Amino acid sequence: MWIEIIYALPEKQNILKIKFTPGMTALQALKQSDLLEQYPDWDLEKLNLGIFSEKINLDTPLNPGDRLEIYRPLIADPKVKRQQNVKPMGKWHNARTGCKTGVKKS
Repeated sequence: MWIEIIYALPEKQNILKIKFTPGMTALQALKQSDLLEQYPDWDLEKLNLGIFSEKINLDTPLNPGDRLEIYRPLIADPKVKRQQNVKPMGKWHNARTGCKTGVKKS
C-alpha cells in the first residue's frame, strides 16, 4: 500500500511514492519523504496541502492510494490578473452599450 506526494515547480516536478502505514497523517508522510530536507525554507504552519485537489491540514489522516499535493503560493491574484488582461473595447463598446465617452448613463 502506497501514497504519492506531489510537488510541482515550473521547471521540475517531484513525484514520490512512499509506503503507507495505517493512521499516517499528512505531516508524517512529509517527514517520511525527503522533501522537507530538499526544501528547508518551507514553513509547515503555512504549507498548503491537498488530497486530489481537496484542501487538508497537516493532521489529516491519509488513506492508501491518496495523492498528497503540496501547493505553491500564488504569485498573483487570479481575479486581478484577469482584470488586467481585459482590453477596453473602445468606440465599438460604447456604441453597443449606448454610452458616450465622458457621459454617464442614467
